[in-house]
Amino acid sequence: MNSNVRVRFAPSPTGPLHIGGLRTALYNYLFARKHQGSFILRIEDTDQNRYVPGAEDYIKRSLQWCGLNPDEGPDQGGLAGPYRQSERASIYQEYVELLLEKGKAYYAFDTVEELEAMRQQEQGHAKYDSSTRQSMRNSLTIKQEEVEKLVAEGKPYVIRMLVPEARQIHFVDRIRGEVEFDSAELDDKVILKADGLPTYHLANVVDDHLMQITHVIRGEEWLSSTAHHVLLYEALEWQDSMPEFAHLPLILKPTGKGKLSKRDGQKFGFPVFPLAWQDADPNESFEGFDTFGFNPEALVNFLAFLGWNPGTEEEIFTLSQLTQAFSLDHIGKSGARFDYDKALWYNSQYLSKMDPSVFRDAIIPFLDKAGFDPNHSKLTSICQLMQDRIKTYAELPDACRFFFIDIEQYDEVTISKKWNNDTKLLLKSIRGSLSKSTDFNAEKIKSKVSELINQAGVKFGDILPLLRIALTGEGKGADVFSIMEILGAESTLDRLDKAESVFSGLKPV
Repeated sequence: MNSNVRVRFAPSPTGPLHIGGLRTALYNYLFARKHQGSFILRIEDTDQNRYVPGAEDYIKRSLQWCGLNPDEGPDQGGLAGPYRQSERASIYQEYVELLLEKGKAYYAFDTVEELEAMRQQEQGHAKYDSSTRQSMRNSLTIKQEEVEKLVAEGKPYVIRMLVPEARQIHFVDRIRGEVEFDSAELDDKVILKADGLPTYHLANVVDDHLMQITHVIRGEEWLSSTAHHVLLYEALEWQDSMPEFAHLPLILKPTGKGKLSKRDGQKFGFPVFPLAWQDADPNESFEGFDTFGFNPEALVNFLAFLGWNPGTEEEIFTLSQLTQAFSLDHIGKSGARFDYDKALWYNSQYLSKMDPSVFRDAIIPFLDKAGFDPNHSKLTSICQLMQDRIKTYAELPDACRFFFIDIEQYDEVTISKKWNNDTKLLLKSIRGSLSKSTDFNAEKIKSKVSELINQAGVKFGDILPLLRIALTGEGKGADVFSIMEILGAESTLDRLDKAESVFSGLKPV
């Protein structure tokens, strides 16, 4: 084990944290904990044009909800801070000047119109690189005196890195193995924008070096950018401290085709964000796994398996167990298909095994939202009955609404199939027997009702659905005798009386 391992999760606060980003955070967290290292949160907020108020707080709350607590970060502090890139501008400027002095970067004064004209020469596909840079307005094509004059006059400019010609750039990715890029494929990336803030490329390399990051675990969309980063490490003579890279496979749509996007949640009817996000624009507001009724531990377990597996058949892991089992060697190269049914399965496994008192506390907000009394005298019994019958907390209010309100609708299709003179007489007999009962216990009720059914010669499958419909309105659900016990004698008898009247008045379907 290596206590010097340092990994960072570096999200951009341009909106709510997608579950793809949350999975990246999870893998970084697991790797750090596995090696007794440090898990660092760094906020990459240099793109001020896309900065979204509240997004940073959302990121922090999402990590906290999932139990992925950073060792260092904007709130935790640490020796490598500050941990917001917007607060590190002077640091980046130092290294920009160093790159300019070493001839590894240059000023570019091109206007938007000039850049567009250059691109149009190649039907929009031209890059700002070794084949075009000599025809543009930059410090490679104009005299030093002119450069200094333009800068002094406040002429807008950016700083670009100088990508060398005819180079093969090699690095080893912990997931994909040996990776190679030809420098001819690369453009001269902007490393310092006109507003004086760095782009992702420079800021990441500088911050990872100064924060002594040992492993960069991020999405595969950044794989092609790594060639530029390797060149920056070389230009700054930091090759010996360059971190190891691991680029994670994409999370794919349920169809398996294309990257899962935030709009897919709305399209397919499932969450793609850990927590609900409320925006001033209703089109940019989204439900989260929290409001869908997920246990965060179940979500973490599900996400861990989107691209990784332990090499065994076991699927249920606590966060601690995931930490022990996790390895970069078991992350696949191919995209992982998002399977919401599997997420529901994970959640149902966790809900069924929760401590009853914890489960009860967790469902109270969902009862409140449904307008049901969270102080119901039998809530503990209701929870015990329903806990292993639901897949999400949000399902519970609807699944047990009959405990809180009168029956509004009855399953008329089942009634029409089961309601006849024999079942009608038997329902009367059951109602009469229950009215004399002094102990309204589920087991004793079941024994008494079973005896009456056997005596009447009616099939259990013909009368039990009718009993359940009489009590709940639905033909399927939880144990009917437990429902009777929770409802109590008075409510049970009242509902049986009402049901007889309703059933008899229904026309055959």
